[in-house]
Amino acid sequence: MEKKNIVSIEDRIPKLKQARKKKTNRRLIFYLTILFILIAAVVYLQSPLSHVRQVTVSENKHVATKVIKEMSQIPDNQNIWQVDNRKIEQRVEAHPEIKSAEVTRKLPSTVNVQVSEYNRVGYVKDEGNFYPILENGKRLDSYQLNATNGDAPLLIGFTKATYLEEMSKELLQLPKSIAALISEIHWTPTDDNPYQIKLYMNDGFEVQGTIRNFSKKIRAYPSIVAQLGPEDKGIIHIGVGAYFEAYPDTSDKDAEQDKEKEDSENEDQG
Repeated sequence: MEKKNIVSIEDRIPKLKQARKKKTNRRLIFYLTILFILIAAVVYLQSPLSHVRQVTVSENKHVATKVIKEMSQIPDNQNIWQVDNRKIEQRVEAHPEIKSAEVTRKLPSTVNVQVSEYNRVGYVKDEGNFYPILENGKRLDSYQLNATNGDAPLLIGFTKATYLEEMSKELLQLPKSIAALISEIHWTPTDDNPYQIKLYMNDGFEVQGTIRNFSKKIRAYPSIVAQLGPEDKGIIHIGVGAYFEAYPDTSDKDAEQDKEKEDSENEDQG
């Protein structure tokens, strides 16, 4: 019969004690670590280290950082965990140019306010001053400018808020490349078409169209202009279909008027 290795209890006891000791030590280290973390957390929460030391603002373009910080009303000595994110967001969203706000904590002591602003789609002129029009059709009366920034067209004649709002929504959907070509948009309603508009483009052309589906129909403008020469001047229609209408040639009429004027002067002298 084969001999089996037989370990006596006397030999196994030291190994069992050693294993048990290691397990106890690991457990003790784990509990001490948890205790240390809890103590550190209590000390942090009770000390000035947990107070708000800095408020940062991100994603703002038109609304000044200082204004947003003032609207947030976050005191420097407030505990960062006592900051009510939703209340701060509601206060900041009260600004007419801010669409939404999101407040987050950045430990150990920073609160960040990230905002999303309404786009400016146009400007209106009133008594020599210019006021931005937001994407929701609202006129920003609190922001008075001496001149436009050139980042959006001038909207003229929109005396009814409904049509201004619809025009703003259409402008919001425009590609930036096309929006940059528009200088002025005039609301020219008729009895047959209360949505009629006239545009003056930065490249010298005039566009006749309608507010409804404007953002889709104006996309044909670059391809129409590409087919015209520098001597072509006229109106580009984008209502029912898209086509170019040249201005009437007045050269012959002007020459005839000049001849009549000259004959009249000769008769007076005779």
